[in-house]
Formats: sequence, C-alpha cells, structure tokens
Amino acid sequence: MNQADNVVTLERSLKQLYLSTVRACYRGEAELARQESLSYEAYLQELVVRECEERRHKRIARYLRESRLPLEKSLASFDQTRLPAKLRGLVNSLLEGSFLERSENILAFGNPGSGKTHLLCAIAQELINNDKRILFTSCSLLVQDLLVAKRELVLPRMLKKMVKYDALLIDDIGYVQQSREEMEVLFTLLAYCYERSSIMLTSNLPFSQWEKIFKDPMTTAAAIDRLVHHSVILELNLDSYRLKKAKQNLEAG
Repeated sequence: MNQADNVVTLERSLKQLYLSTVRACYRGEAELARQESLSYEAYLQELVVRECEERRHKRIARYLRESRLPLEKSLASFDQTRLPAKLRGLVNSLLEGSFLERSENILAFGNPGSGKTHLLCAIAQELINNDKRILFTSCSLLVQDLLVAKRELVLPRMLKKMVKYDALLIDDIGYVQQSREEMEVLFTLLAYCYERSSIMLTSNLPFSQWEKIFKDPMTTAAAIDRLVHHSVILELNLDSYRLKKAKQNLEAG
C-alpha cells in the first residue's frame, strides 16, 4: 500500500471513529513531531489530548444550551463586593462543586432584587464549565410542565429525566401562589430528587411562610425537611440591586 492509499485509509478510519479533531490536526502535529524529534508516544498523546479538549469544549457548549440559563447572569457580571465576607467564602466553596456529589441543596433567600437568581445562575454556569449538567427553570413553568406530564401519564418518566441532571435550579418558588394540585406535583418532584440529585432554588419567602406555597402544614413540613436535610442556605439580606442602580442612574442623569 502506497503513501496515498495509507492516507485515504487513515482518513476513512478516523471518520468512522468520529475522531474529527485528530483528523483535522494529525498532519500538522506530525510535522511538529518530526521537527522536535518527538517519540511516537508523545505524538499520539498530543493528538489524543487535542481530541479530548475539543470534545470537552463541545460538551460544555451543549450543556450550556440545554441548561436554559440566562447566560448574562454570570459570575463576572455579579458584584461580589455586595456580599459579606463570610458569604463570599461560602460562595467560593460552592464553586468547587463537591456539594453536587453529595446531592446537597442550595437554598437562596432574600428580598426581591437582592441578587438571588443572579448568584445561583452564576454558580451554575461555573459548575457547567466544570462538566456538570444543570437545568434552570422558573417555578411556575416547572409546575405547568409537571402537570402536563401527570395528565399525560408520563410523570414518572419526567422525574427520572430530571434527576439525570446534577442539579435542578428552580427560580422564584412561592413568587406566584399556586393551586393545591400544582403544589402536589412540585412536592412530588422535591421528594423524588431527595438524595438523588441537588436542588438549587431561590425564594422571597422564609420557611415560616411556606404554608402559603404548599397549602397544608404536613406537606409544608415534609417539603422543608427534605430540602434542608442536606443543604447550604444563602441568606441575601441585601438592598435591591435594581433599585440601587435606578437611583444611581437618576442621580447621574
């Protein structure tokens, strides 16, 4: 088999194995290997590393798309100087992502405009960049999806799909008062995720007012118990960032 045939066979084999990055760069890397007198193993290692890196970039881009996160709410755009030093340290530890391995929950409470959603979305983006899968949804939209799944008799399938994510980020639980049927499916989800995957949620309501959400003292207690058992609680007792920004714009104007 001549050189041209070897190249054709190699290209075909790399295509069949879906090694697109190796296929795109093996010639250039071979030339560098000859110039630097690299061993066969070193040349092969460089190709494999390039392939793995490219696949990781594509995987993370896919995770970000499917997460439904508002990508403008990033860590870079979050003013961490607004946080007390102790809370900043806690946030830094959460960025490591070890809480996901323990299926722990992150519960963020605070007044409207305090930055709860932005902070959890920023943490979620950093975790995705470290190869974790997270799904973002508002509580109201999630509840409607759960109700549809229940009526179509596919709720168990949806629950199994949800726990395949490392974490489910539920925004604004309790912001809109729901019916008893809606809160029943939400409780079903929380109970199913318990010790299977992490829940990250934001709420304007302290636990003492969660009976407004679940409509029943026993259900409320059971929901809180499952969320708090393995959890980190972030209390953002801060002034509204949006109100502060509006005042600054008004003064500047």
